[in-house]
Amino acid sequence: MGEEKHPGKRICQIVKVRPEKLEEYIKVHGQVPEPVLSNLRKYNIEDYSIHYSPQFNLLISNMKYLGDDFERDGELMRNEPENKKWWDLTDGMQETMVEGTTGSADPKGWWTPLQEVFRFDH
Repeated sequence: MGEEKHPGKRICQIVKVRPEKLEEYIKVHGQVPEPVLSNLRKYNIEDYSIHYSPQFNLLISNMKYLGDDFERDGELMRNEPENKKWWDLTDGMQETMVEGTTGSADPKGWWTPLQEVFRFDH
């Protein structure tokens, strides 16, 4: 018997939220535009959530990527006009920890990726 394979790749990332923008950030995420949600599906992302840590003033995202080329899908997603519009809105509510980046549409990234050290799926 071989090792059991887990379809997809889990991705977890963090970014700081501007304290004065937290309420607005939560509010706009209650009404994410359908084209932005459609792009998540189009580019193989599902089971996506964002959590807030008040102790560290962090937003923590967790998603499952089901495609076979995350970098390519990420590049295509960054070029979607509706995503750019959404990120222009939400980036202003956040503080990145990625040095030298200009925003979510920057290939350097905006959210800091975290290394998975343990997973229990069953």
